[in-house]
Amino acid sequence: AGLSAAGSGGDGRVLKQPSTAAAGFPRSRGAMAAGPGQGPGAGGTVKTLALVLEDEARRGGGSGGYCSGDTVSGQVLLELVGPLPLRELRLEAAGRARVAWSESSGAVSGAGTWGVAVRAPGPGPRREAEVRYLDIRQSLLREPPEGEESLILLDGRHEFPFSFQLPQEPLVTSFTGKYGSIQYYVKVVLERPAAPDQSVQTELQVISHIDVSSPALLTPVLRSQEKMVGCWFFTSGPVSLSAKIERKGYCNGEAIPIYAEIENCSSRLIVPKAAIFQTQTYLASGKTKTFRQMVANVRGNHIASGSTDTWNGKTLKIPPVSPSILDCCIIRVEYSLAVYIHIPGAKKLMIEMPLVIGTIPCIGFSSRNSSITSQFSMDMSWLALTMPEHPEAPPNYADVVSEEEFSRHVPAYPLAIDCEEQLCCPVFAYIQEFRFQPPPLYSEIDPHPTDVEETQPVSFML
Repeated sequence: AGLSAAGSGGDGRVLKQPSTAAAGFPRSRGAMAAGPGQGPGAGGTVKTLALVLEDEARRGGGSGGYCSGDTVSGQVLLELVGPLPLRELRLEAAGRARVAWSESSGAVSGAGTWGVAVRAPGPGPRREAEVRYLDIRQSLLREPPEGEESLILLDGRHEFPFSFQLPQEPLVTSFTGKYGSIQYYVKVVLERPAAPDQSVQTELQVISHIDVSSPALLTPVLRSQEKMVGCWFFTSGPVSLSAKIERKGYCNGEAIPIYAEIENCSSRLIVPKAAIFQTQTYLASGKTKTFRQMVANVRGNHIASGSTDTWNGKTLKIPPVSPSILDCCIIRVEYSLAVYIHIPGAKKLMIEMPLVIGTIPCIGFSSRNSSITSQFSMDMSWLALTMPEHPEAPPNYADVVSEEEFSRHVPAYPLAIDCEEQLCCPVFAYIQEFRFQPPPLYSEIDPHPTDVEETQPVSFML
């Protein structure tokens, strides 16, 4: 798994696709200097050239990918048929952000009817930009002796281990977008005298972690807006919208609780919706190119004229998307949560709140318990309410009957032994109704004193 084909050899044969058994290759038998009678004609052929990383899961991002300062290690596996002269076996690691697009512009294609020049869209100037984040080279073979052009690698299977450390300075997260990409890869180049170079490479997934527990990402976001429906003196009334989210930072898989209030004072039937948008921004040659797409959405109920609706934590789950990229000078990936209202015959009313998609979940707001926390915060919302002007009256004393009073006024009705068989269902399925007598007159003397006063310690847990 994770191995790539090496390409075509110098003899025209197509190299075999490496198998997982290549990981068990023995160590290299060694190399010797090429003598006067040896050279390209005395060389063998390359049967297999493979590049294996020790942690294949991290290579593909299965466990978060590589971060700044991590060590990347693995082996280069080479299988030869016959002795082979080699000039160099080189390891290269590179990481680059690239941006490229062509701008359309009008071009005169010829004279049209009545001698009028016709303009047709044509290819405009091409915008390109590149930023390097990683550039490492290592030689996996010892230098040939003085006066010798190459080394002869003996017949058989060879293993060349390698290891290098990623830079300590922050690396930008891997990303592939509409007009650019940020990619990291490890490549092995096999150079032979008088023969084309052969190479094999594998991609590295690099993650720049974003902790959503930072104070800047824990602040709530609140927006409100109002719109008059109609034009001039034909207005039918305003539509108002206010929305709020608990915090600004979230991770993949989390559900965002949305709190919103919608008031429809117009004569139209409106529909509230919410969506997560991803905005990709590319910069090259002083120009900017933007690509925007919706990655998730949710729909509310229709709101009739003169009605209101409230979202008390309506959830919108974040799908698997790339984390926010805010530290690259030519590529930016940003997110926003939009709550908008579709109004027939009018422009939609929209509120947009910024989002940051991170990689380290917030403590207490992880994907596992985010719904529980959101539910708790919603249930505790009564604390913010004001006390009513006229408090509710306490319950009638006649409605409160103690268990002791219950036992005195309710006669015991013994059940038959086979009562369940007679009723054809469990006893607890039948509930009898009892009419209680009114409570006795108030008295400070207990009418039913007990002989022994039982006291038990009572403990409270806070």
